[in-house]
Amino acid sequence: MQDKMLIRGGKPLNGTVDVQGAKNAALPVMAASILLKGQTLTLEKVPDLYDINTMCDLLRHLGAEVTFNNNFMTIAVPEELKSETPADLVRKMRASSLVLGPLVARCGRAVLPLPGGCVLGSRPLDFHLKGLAKMGAEIDLNHGSVYATSGCLKGVTITLDFPSVGATENLMMAATLADGVTYIENAAREPEIENLASVLRLMGSQIKGDGTSVIKITGQQTLHSALGEIIPDRIEAATYLTAGIITKGAVTVRGIAPSLVESILDKFEEAGISVDIFDKEITVKYEDSFKGITVKTLPYPGFPTDMQPQMMAALCIASGTSVIHESVFDSRLHHINEFKKMGAKIEVQDNVAIVTGVTKLLASTVESSNLRAGAALILMGLAAEGDSMVCDLQHVWRGYENMPEKLRALGADIELVD
Repeated sequence: MQDKMLIRGGKPLNGTVDVQGAKNAALPVMAASILLKGQTLTLEKVPDLYDINTMCDLLRHLGAEVTFNNNFMTIAVPEELKSETPADLVRKMRASSLVLGPLVARCGRAVLPLPGGCVLGSRPLDFHLKGLAKMGAEIDLNHGSVYATSGCLKGVTITLDFPSVGATENLMMAATLADGVTYIENAAREPEIENLASVLRLMGSQIKGDGTSVIKITGQQTLHSALGEIIPDRIEAATYLTAGIITKGAVTVRGIAPSLVESILDKFEEAGISVDIFDKEITVKYEDSFKGITVKTLPYPGFPTDMQPQMMAALCIASGTSVIHESVFDSRLHHINEFKKMGAKIEVQDNVAIVTGVTKLLASTVESSNLRAGAALILMGLAAEGDSMVCDLQHVWRGYENMPEKLRALGADIELVD
């Protein structure tokens, strides 16, 4: 897809968007297929995204047969798998690290070049590696790759220093084939963890406590074929709701439980935005009472760091002052210089941004530095009167399925250009 978007902004967005499956739920569930031997994992509601297709290619390289059409995926896993992952695929996407735990548990060996993805400060694999080492894996770091070997992983108690989502997922998958019972303490509680656990249970795993801070996994000798479903993408849903706010319109997202976005809806209401919930439909409507608030990103169930740039974009046009504290990633305020090109008034002190609301945003040419910052710049372009150009959108296509079509359906005047 082209990586620039011309936006003729200043028009309110109105209408309804159907929510896609969650990329951050689908990727670990796909990696869990590695735990199977001569069995098949079938998945529904998988979003058709760049990262998903990269994971398909990675699984194919390891020896699996993957078919993917119309959000329906089958992963047929043979008796024998390769245990080395290719650098060119792994460096395209940070989530490649999710194959590490399942590979060590299933093959007794894994080689993983250090992964890529969005640059968001220090996101090391330390928590993953410390946990695997405690389960009995030998870990070596050589020439920019992780070498992990194990005879048989053992059930242990692992206490994470931070409730890392990726580490929780990797260790939970590894523990499903370990000998004995594993407890993960200070585990991440994200809905995507629960989605992974529910699919692993369908495959025959014994897992309890997902969605809480202590997860108990009783290891099994083998797992079996299953049919699973990917949960809706809470960040995509909230991004389109924010598009309604920043353009002074009204947007409905359909097909998502409000509980998945509760922390975000609470902040919308605190800022004076109208929020209406009916079953699995959420509508937000801009109100003139839209005012500045304080937002601090936190692990789930707190306000998600993946919504920080989009929320900041909207608060640029709120009356008064907003304070945004980024506490999850230490380099997630780099988009602010691009925001300023569009007329935003923002000051930064360490990991805190102080946003002073302006009456209108300015059309400009800006560059996307990562997935969520790119989405936020598109929102700002939609709000600004005149023609804006958002460049380097290959980041954005990693997380938003059919975004141009969905925005046009809401009334956006946009054009993709080379």
